[in-house]
Amino acid sequence: MRLLYITTIGATMGFFKTLIKELLDDGNVVDIATNEISYEVPKCYREWGCKVYGISCSRSPVDKGNLKAILEIKKIVVDGKYDIIHCHTPIASFCARVACKPLRKDGIRVIYTAHGFHFYSGAPIINWLVYFPIEWICSYWTDVLITINKEDYELSLKHMHAKKLEYIPGVGIDIEKFSNIVVDRKAKRVELGIPEEAYLILSVGELNENKNHEVVIKAIAERNDSSIHYAIAGRGELKSYLENLAKDLGIRPQLHLLGFREDVAELYKIADLFVLPSKREGLNVSLMEARASGIECKTSLIRGNIDIMAATDITVFSKKKINKEIKNVLFNL
Repeated sequence: MRLLYITTIGATMGFFKTLIKELLDDGNVVDIATNEISYEVPKCYREWGCKVYGISCSRSPVDKGNLKAILEIKKIVVDGKYDIIHCHTPIASFCARVACKPLRKDGIRVIYTAHGFHFYSGAPIINWLVYFPIEWICSYWTDVLITINKEDYELSLKHMHAKKLEYIPGVGIDIEKFSNIVVDRKAKRVELGIPEEAYLILSVGELNENKNHEVVIKAIAERNDSSIHYAIAGRGELKSYLENLAKDLGIRPQLHLLGFREDVAELYKIADLFVLPSKREGLNVSLMEARASGIECKTSLIRGNIDIMAATDITVFSKKKINKEIKNVLFNL
């Protein structure tokens, strides 16, 4: 089987490493089409022999590069003779489904995993006006629509027209990695410049408006307690804004912007509280990881977060289980 994964930015492919390695080990061909200008595809894919095609799509729905990406994807699919197109992220998935619409008559199958629709309960009306019609139209050109939270699944049952609808809770995590890891709490805090005795709040995610980190910074300032520290693992365009906000509120020494980290499993173990204050989520991976680590978690009461916090058995988010479900979808079209 020849499969093509399509995403808007290369970094998204970081979520699918174990799944794609399993697909490759089973003898399938897996290639990738994405935009690597800002975020590259993890190096492992090229090492495994996956071809990585550059396409012009962007996160902005009004970027002219998205129109160019439609033509690019169509050529890649035809030249590569792919059997299955598995697309992720809204813009790339729109481009992929438009590109593949005339090709489906030749047997090409299109799977779309919606990692949280941009229209949801409480979403701005502009989101409904822009994204809902696009998803509704494109659903007619979708063989399988995979939704990752219950709100999106229920909405899709009522309004979307994909040939088949699936509910699979996210991309999964390695439960044992986060539950069994051992870390020297004191040494790790020294490494990060965090006092051993501090009450440490941790968030993991991009420094952007949606992740809403500023609400935590403001809450800490209101408490006026210098023993409370806040660490954020992630990078993004709001780095300077958050630093200046903490400085203006008089708590800059209590804010620790850690940047991109590959040791988040250790960070969960040295924190006292995990906080996810996002405005919008599909099914957040860091919250699954935090729950698997056993740390106390507080989240905004939104779609996705509610699903994870309500789960009494964290193993429902096991990557092994999720990968098996996705492969069943791929090979039972």
